[in-house]
Amino acid sequence: MASGVTPPLRAVLFDWGDTLFHSPDAAAVIVSYAREHGVPVSRPDATALWDELWTAGKTPEEIAKGRDLSMEAHRRVWTDLFGRADRVAPGLSRVLYEKVMDPNAWLPFADTGPVLRALHERGLRIGVVSNVPAELRTVFAKHGLDRYVDAFTLSYEVGVQKPDPAIFIAAADALRVRPEETLMVGDHPVDAGAERVGMRVFILPEEFEGDVRGLNAVLTLVN
Repeated sequence: MASGVTPPLRAVLFDWGDTLFHSPDAAAVIVSYAREHGVPVSRPDATALWDELWTAGKTPEEIAKGRDLSMEAHRRVWTDLFGRADRVAPGLSRVLYEKVMDPNAWLPFADTGPVLRALHERGLRIGVVSNVPAELRTVFAKHGLDRYVDAFTLSYEVGVQKPDPAIFIAAADALRVRPEETLMVGDHPVDAGAERVGMRVFILPEEFEGDVRGLNAVLTLVN
């Protein structure tokens, strides 16, 4: 291959959370729990509280705590952060963790299945690479999506988190492709760490409509 020629894409790697799947309705959990404990909380206030917590959880400082390397670290780091919610109702931090952070409770975006199926039908290899402390294969199987995923590369299994280049190298190896033949799709700056190993990267827009994440844009990138 001549120098400077970009090789064709043979594989697409996807982040999991906020890219292919979304969390349960955290604001509803907050409103319900607070009401049960005699604390009136409006839906807008609950949404604002959750947005505050979720945004804080995506900062480099929180990610650097290694929460996605084990379930113990995950529970400890997230419940500590969610402790801010206990000002609304004592114990809310525990309930948020149990009801919102369980991967089995997360749901695929409306465009996840169609886009994964379209990529699969085009013959591209598909991988999921995620900072997560628990198994995802059964989560995908629950929604009939495991058939489209050739390999899962999960931080707790490989012992490193994004943006560490090692996790992206491991993901490419699992798909039996070279990094330069791979597109990484995610929603967070840690996913751009894939550029350091020669992958192409597409970061989804922060804003999207309803339950449609905007994954169709990936199909145009692999043409």
